[in-house]
Formats: sequence, C-alpha cells, structure tokens
Amino acid sequence: MIFPILTTERLTLRQLSIDDTQDILVLRSDLEINKYLDRPISSTTEDAINFINKVNDNIEKQNSLYWAITLTETKTFAGTICLFDFSNENNSCEIGYELMTKFQGQGIMKEAVQVVTDYVFQTLKFKNILACVHYDNQNSIKLLTKFNFVNSMETDKENPALNIFTLTQ
Repeated sequence: MIFPILTTERLTLRQLSIDDTQDILVLRSDLEINKYLDRPISSTTEDAINFINKVNDNIEKQNSLYWAITLTETKTFAGTICLFDFSNENNSCEIGYELMTKFQGQGIMKEAVQVVTDYVFQTLKFKNILACVHYDNQNSIKLLTKFNFVNSMETDKENPALNIFTLTQ
C-alpha cells in the first residue's frame, strides 16, 4: 500500500519518519497535551523512536494510518492525526489527533480533520467515524461538534472518563 499524503491549503499530512523524532518527543512529553490521554509520557529520544517504529509497523500491517501534520510552506511539524480500529463489520474507524501547544487555536486541526474525514468517507468508503474524548477536553469536543460528530452519551468501557462521539455519513 502506498501511504496516502493528504494536503489542504496550508497543510501536508505525511507519514512519520525518524526525522520526526525530536518533534514526537516534544509532543508526547508535553504535559498539557497529554493530560487527557491515557498513555505513558515519552521522556527519551529512544521512546520517540520506538513510537515512530511502532506506528509505521502498524501502517505496514494496515492496522492504522498515522499522519504527521506539517505546515506545507515551512515543513514545520505541528501535530499528528490518525485513523485506527478499522471495522468492516461496523463500517467504521476511529480518529485521534494531537497538536503542539504553540499551534493550537489557529484552525490547523480543523483543516486536518476535514481532509481526513473526507478521506474516510470518499476513499476508504466507511460510513462512521468514532472519536473517544475525555469529558474535560472542551477544545476537542468543540472541534468534533463543528464537524457534526454526535455525543453518543456512551462512555468507553475501559475508560469511563472518555465520551464516544460518532460522525455518520
């Protein structure tokens, strides 16, 4: 499978590479970004490299798609967005995303979510996109509601602090 590079007016979404190690380390060690995510904080370059290798292995196995969000003009790394938990049975996948603190509030994630949801519906032909969001993460909830994701009022079985949002085509 050739990895899909997605573009918008300002952004290029491309596959992660080892060149992104420092940016991934910053992103995954930022306490503000990680406060709503149930994962260990990355604290070493080795953690970041292991994460990138794991992501790319999962892409190769077709278990997920994981993009680095970069500003097209400067090639600056701004964050990540991914699709995972593909289900032909439910005609769905799950979306996840994170944005470097200094890029928040600029509409970057809105642009990235738009191009990725278009990709899900037009190319992958799924009918549903799920997003699990911590109930305190108001910025993420606002973003999802802009795209007409609906809060299913269900919580994640493994983590009751996460609300499940769904976008149906």
